[in-house]
Amino acid sequence: MTNPKTYNRRSFLKSSALSGGGLILSISWLSSFKALDKSETMNLPVDWQELNAYIKITPDNVIKIICPNPEFGQNVMTSLPMIIAEELDVDWKNVVVEMGPHDNTKLGPQFTGGSNSVRMYWKPLREAGAAARQMLREAAAQTWGVPVEEITTKAGVLSHSSGKTAKFGEMATKAATLPVPKGMKLKDPKDFSVVRNSKKNVEGQKIVTGKPLFGLDYRVDGMFIAMIQHPPAFGMKLKSFDASQTLKMPGIKDVFSLKLYPDGFTQGGFDTRTFNDLLVVVGNSTWEVMNARKKLKVEWEAAGDTKDTFTGRGAAREVIVPGRIETSTAQLEMMQERAKQPATVLRKDGDPEAAFKNAAQVIERTYNAPFLAHNCMEPMNFFAHVTDEKALLVGPLQAPGWTEPTLAKLLNLPADKIEIQMTRMGGGFGRRAYGHYLAEAALISKKVKAPVKLIYTREDDMTYGIYRPMYTATYRAALDANKNLIGFHIKGGGIPENPIHANRFPAGAIDNYLAESWEIPSNITIGAFRAPRSNFNAAAEQSFLDEVAEAMGKDPFELRLDLLKRAKENPVGKNNEYDAKRYAGVLELLREKSGWGKPEHSGKKRGVAAYFCHASYAGHVVDMVMRDGQPYVEEVFSAIDCGVVINPDAAINMVQGAVVDGIGNAFYGAVTHKAGAAEQTNFHNYRIIRHNEAPKKIEVHFVQNDIDPTGLGEPPFPPVFGAVANALYKTTGKRYYNQPFGTDKTKS
Repeated sequence: MTNPKTYNRRSFLKSSALSGGGLILSISWLSSFKALDKSETMNLPVDWQELNAYIKITPDNVIKIICPNPEFGQNVMTSLPMIIAEELDVDWKNVVVEMGPHDNTKLGPQFTGGSNSVRMYWKPLREAGAAARQMLREAAAQTWGVPVEEITTKAGVLSHSSGKTAKFGEMATKAATLPVPKGMKLKDPKDFSVVRNSKKNVEGQKIVTGKPLFGLDYRVDGMFIAMIQHPPAFGMKLKSFDASQTLKMPGIKDVFSLKLYPDGFTQGGFDTRTFNDLLVVVGNSTWEVMNARKKLKVEWEAAGDTKDTFTGRGAAREVIVPGRIETSTAQLEMMQERAKQPATVLRKDGDPEAAFKNAAQVIERTYNAPFLAHNCMEPMNFFAHVTDEKALLVGPLQAPGWTEPTLAKLLNLPADKIEIQMTRMGGGFGRRAYGHYLAEAALISKKVKAPVKLIYTREDDMTYGIYRPMYTATYRAALDANKNLIGFHIKGGGIPENPIHANRFPAGAIDNYLAESWEIPSNITIGAFRAPRSNFNAAAEQSFLDEVAEAMGKDPFELRLDLLKRAKENPVGKNNEYDAKRYAGVLELLREKSGWGKPEHSGKKRGVAAYFCHASYAGHVVDMVMRDGQPYVEEVFSAIDCGVVINPDAAINMVQGAVVDGIGNAFYGAVTHKAGAAEQTNFHNYRIIRHNEAPKKIEVHFVQNDIDPTGLGEPPFPPVFGAVANALYKTTGKRYYNQPFGTDKTKS
């Protein structure tokens, strides 16, 4: 991938203003519009007529739609432009999609994560399309001398009852000079013609033909390659190094150390970093740098306790990071001991103590899960070219808006002198929300005064941290003499965060309910991992509910639906996060589509689980078989309520990917540590699911409604763990309490 010319943010704004006839719109996140200063002009081609920050139209009626959010396989580069195309009323075959640069003013938050992309942009993008359509109608009305109410649109063509017609491109220049309309009426969902109709991935052909789309593909003339030698274990730091042999290796330009954050630096919301002292090797090629790095002679020392100061994503706070060298077996022992001690009460309904004291039967189970590594197929990398006046950064990043302020402070540059271009990401899952590797690349480029691409090897990435946390939780249920559920208690903790969502199901469905949490600090860094707390909770909670249902003599669906009926008709408490009706709707659809309880499925070994997170509801029925003495998931039925589904085929792909990912992590995923070092370093000893282990069929169904779209990146993933655990019980006759299930030796 080459970049023959680039524009910084300021020039991008100017060029947009000129090519749009002196007008550009910025979409605010209060759903209002404002015109930028008409005087902001620049002598650039005018064949693209820009109607707002998202839409450009050529005279021959090609519609270019700018995608604001980075893409890592969830297909936002297709689904987000579809939203605009719907309200703009254009023919999708005339649409060209382009990834926008980082620009919070014009393109909004641009954050890909937390299942937020479609949910966050649904209304602003619809309003952008509707406003542009109205401007084109106004232009046609003025040109033809007729009332605007008489102008209709269809598939990118303006029409009047007199017989006059014009393509959007013919009116684009005039439209760009008109006032920006506000408060436009949006389409009724029943009139959608683009949304809810499957469209092929706009980058699909580029992907399958190997076009350079990813950060690792990006290069410019004169670019160096950089790699960092990290400490061999968490809790250690650089003491000294000898690079004399490294510098003798072919192609090596320099070896040096530098700090990522200066002393006293206040970190932003996604400024998590594991090691602050960077030992850098810079050279001409990846191979030369990798080999030269092996020649380094480095002395490491204990880092000791350190203090981090954070702002963003909550109140300003100081965190003491312990310096101890940690081992997984000791961590588990620490968690077991901590779990016996008093914890923080997160929610309490009724009198749970009395319910358990008077119970005829108490069911108690403890669930554990290890750290998990993201293992994106494309390891961490970023290009940077930093000078005293400006900075250009190009690569895979989920949260450019969170990263830019940190860069501005580290480089001592104003934000408008920093340009961030986002490439397609070879996987993200939350890992690329943490922009330390971008900041590292920028500082290295500034040091060597040249363009640099920083590359992590697979081993660098897998051992660096920012894992899913290590969790544990104990669930207790109290039953009376008639097998009624009268009390429920969750007590959970983790390293270094707790997993408990106290106001989610079954909270609100049980009179006597208690949720508690605790945490143990650690120097092993953690981060977003496709809803880390939720994917553990769903495994534990949904496994436990199956045991409770069995003790009560109820079908697993029946227990869940009974509880949701109570939560809907007579809820306990006022802070319940979920909509019991939508939750139950997913279970009912899942029961219907899977044929649960039907005679034709009587011989199947099946497990069910459902979960709410990120404003959506998801459930799976897993059918499992034994082959060669090993359990395999043969078939999966999935039901999802995520509101309006923009692009059905892409949504199905997202769910299917979550199912395969969930099965693999449930059976095999684990990072363990010994003397502070990750024991898994590459795919030879970090097991992932293989092709022959994937289900033969994954059947996906969506609840049909007109609710505004909610999340889909995370929600299908968590309930996979619980469904697999419950299917394992039906298949093997044993309950599984410790992830990964494939190595759980403590099943009962």
